[in-house]
Amino acid sequence: MLKKFLYTLWISVFALLLFFSVKNGSFATFVNSMENRTFDIRQSLIVNSGVRQHNKDIVIVAIDDASYEYILDNYGEWPLRRDVYAKMVDYIQADKPKSIAFDFMFVKSMKSSAASDNALINSFKKYNNLFTAMNLDDQPEDLRVPPVLPDKLSVQVSNPEEFNVMEYSNCRVILQGIIDATYNIGMINVSRSDDGVLRKMPVFLKYQDKFYPQLGYIVAYHYLDSEPIIAVDDDKNGEGVILNWYGHAGTFENIPMYKLLKAIEGKEKFDYNFENKIVYFGATAASLFDIKTVPVDKVFPGVEVQATYVNNLIDGSFIVKCPLWLNVLFGLLLGILTVGFVLRISSMPVALGLSCTVYGAYVILTHYAMRFYNMWVGIVIPLTIAILAFIAVVIVKYLIKSRDFDQQYKLATTDGLTELYNHRYFQEQMQNQVSHSARYDVPLSLILVDIDFFKKFNDTYGHQSGDAVLRQVAFILKKNVRATDIVCRYGGEEMSIILPNTKYEEAVSIANKLCSLVASKSCKLSNGKESNVTISLGVASFGEEDGQTPATIIESADKRLYNAKENGRNRVN
Repeated sequence: MLKKFLYTLWISVFALLLFFSVKNGSFATFVNSMENRTFDIRQSLIVNSGVRQHNKDIVIVAIDDASYEYILDNYGEWPLRRDVYAKMVDYIQADKPKSIAFDFMFVKSMKSSAASDNALINSFKKYNNLFTAMNLDDQPEDLRVPPVLPDKLSVQVSNPEEFNVMEYSNCRVILQGIIDATYNIGMINVSRSDDGVLRKMPVFLKYQDKFYPQLGYIVAYHYLDSEPIIAVDDDKNGEGVILNWYGHAGTFENIPMYKLLKAIEGKEKFDYNFENKIVYFGATAASLFDIKTVPVDKVFPGVEVQATYVNNLIDGSFIVKCPLWLNVLFGLLLGILTVGFVLRISSMPVALGLSCTVYGAYVILTHYAMRFYNMWVGIVIPLTIAILAFIAVVIVKYLIKSRDFDQQYKLATTDGLTELYNHRYFQEQMQNQVSHSARYDVPLSLILVDIDFFKKFNDTYGHQSGDAVLRQVAFILKKNVRATDIVCRYGGEEMSIILPNTKYEEAVSIANKLCSLVASKSCKLSNGKESNVTISLGVASFGEEDGQTPATIIESADKRLYNAKENGRNRVN
């Protein structure tokens, strides 16, 4: 019964602990943070293994450190004039690329001339595969009046009230001429985790009750010539998509912009074929501040984040995160295995080793689930549940073991009839108490007790009544001595009381009290009748007179018990 109770208690406490842990905000934040770290480690391992290949059709015209220096030296300013971009677009378009996308915004500038801006605007009018970016923000209205964007830039949502995507109150618009010239304008807002690492990208964003797509979404849509893998109505929770990384910074082919600039200036020949390529223009120079921290790299250009996003959209390789309930289920399964090991295996090191082996195998499986199936299976919650289960069941097991040990010890040291300590325990305690008295010079006394005429009583009333009398006398003795006194069954109808820190005179007083109490109480017999019994008691103490060893003290007490019986019984000697 106790085992069932303890296991029921364990399951109840464990379930409550699990429930409150999940509900507790700070715990959930900690678990989420740790889980993100496990995601980063798995992504880094996969990237380092080289098994995941990026799309070779995605190339980046990079404004790297060398290109930034070239622009300042040859054009004298940054940002670069818009007509220069128009010339580079014309140069690339000659190779018939699939698309060209700018991962930066062409906002108005004091240094830009109308002719320069018009050259770029004409490029957007001329080419329907040319894309550019815009950004939503939450700047106050006294800084910038929120502009109204044309409907052609938004996407249709079947049930807008169900969507909970990232919402912004303002927008930093680009050149109006570009907005009028093309539909190919997407947002470049990103979504960072609490630790500042970019793991997700929003698919759609909300502004003035309308929904606007990411730049990468419309670029991928154009590349596929069909509906993208993720439809508009798929992103209702607003969490966005979890990116699946292909490598460290520089994984995608980077073409330094200065080489393209030299080609359009006629300074050098540029031998590269852009046919059917997705060409992204973006900054990779750290000084231009478009640097992100991602799971696989602390310094990762924003344009490569966009390239990764487009690549994931094209091949449908976004990471899918397991729901919380499934991670809890995995944890419970691990916990059940752990409980089985601990309960069935007597050796705790073996049970611990098997449990750790299972945990390790589970972690490896989560790695391969991400590597081959793009599944983010949780590690922290399942292992936390499993480890808590291990600790809890070990505690319960040892509580039961401790109880079993206590029970076995009690059986080994207790007389089954009287529930007093048995003769063996009496001998052990006499040895211990005598050694203690000798070492610390403290008093010790012993009382031997015998029920008067017990053999005759058994012959008259029967052994069952005799056993009843033994139990009741034992109860009186045990109840009326101190908690530190040790009452034992010495043998047959004889009992003994070891009295630590008790002088002879005190022991005699206690013996007289016990003698009177037993004589004054009627004992119930097995046949329902009652009868009075008396006891005789012999008292001895540790010392020169009665002895300084267990044997001599017992012998002295036994002699005095004999004298009490010879002198009429029902007395102390």
